[in-house]
Amino acid sequence: MTDDKVVLVGVDGSPESFGAVDWAVARAALKGWRVHLLCAYSLPSFTTASLDGGYAVLDDTAIRSGAQAVLDEAVARARDKDVRVTSSLETGDPAGVLVDLSKQSVLTVVGTRGGGGFADRLLGTVSSALPAHSHCPTVVVPRHTEGAEFTPVRRIVVGVDGSSSARKALAWAVEEAEAWDAEVTAIAAVPMATGAGVLAWLPATVDREQVLADVRSGLDRAIAEALDGHPGVTVRRHALDGNAAELLAEFSTAVDLVVVGSRGRGGFSGLLLGSTSQGVLSHASCPVLVVPDRSKGEERARRTSTPWGRA
Repeated sequence: MTDDKVVLVGVDGSPESFGAVDWAVARAALKGWRVHLLCAYSLPSFTTASLDGGYAVLDDTAIRSGAQAVLDEAVARARDKDVRVTSSLETGDPAGVLVDLSKQSVLTVVGTRGGGGFADRLLGTVSSALPAHSHCPTVVVPRHTEGAEFTPVRRIVVGVDGSSSARKALAWAVEEAEAWDAEVTAIAAVPMATGAGVLAWLPATVDREQVLADVRSGLDRAIAEALDGHPGVTVRRHALDGNAAELLAEFSTAVDLVVVGSRGRGGFSGLLLGSTSQGVLSHASCPVLVVPDRSKGEERARRTSTPWGRA
């Protein structure tokens, strides 16, 4: 791998994937990172019957040509943005290829959904699988209006629940705020209303204001830890009664980036993506950054070769 940091972007020709290109290029420019644009395709898993009763060999020339055209358009879009851009065309399942290459990336960026297109592969599948399996943080850019101007990140909201995953998300939110010169709001949600969620069973005698006060205290400690070494960043904080995914999705209409951990305190150990991050990804109006829950000292696996290393 090369020594410079790489932002990996998956493109498939959809407006959302080109929005991902815009976001990635703007983010990379802030730190002098490189952008690598990748278009991955796989051949259909069926064969076609020929007229003589045998099976025709599928020629992938047209599919590869279409994929290359998509990649060329993405490269042209990123050109002249004062960022080093490399690109590659890869064969294989798009989600699998991106997950593999995320081991050597500082950030991966994709759009929420594609149109199927040349490989009959929805980027919606990729944007669901990638945050759950990625080895680095993943930004998912939602559907946007074609031709709309790119919006720099000026307001960030991050979900905090006391888990190790959420602490990592908070740390990334602070770093993003420092990079973009943005303001951060940290939200800790406690669902206490009847039928609202995991704390709905609390007896009426419980002092719910005290519960919120305890949550605020924990939130203050987490923020103080995240701000260590980042004196220029200010984090607003709120402890609210409600469902975390719903509140963050609502906040997404008024901010430019939502940051969440890949999994929180709840759920089953076998779930790779927590219910909150799933809910936010499904309903957010702005880009969502999902930070994987990995141990602090975990080393990334080394690859002998990467597409950008060959460029």
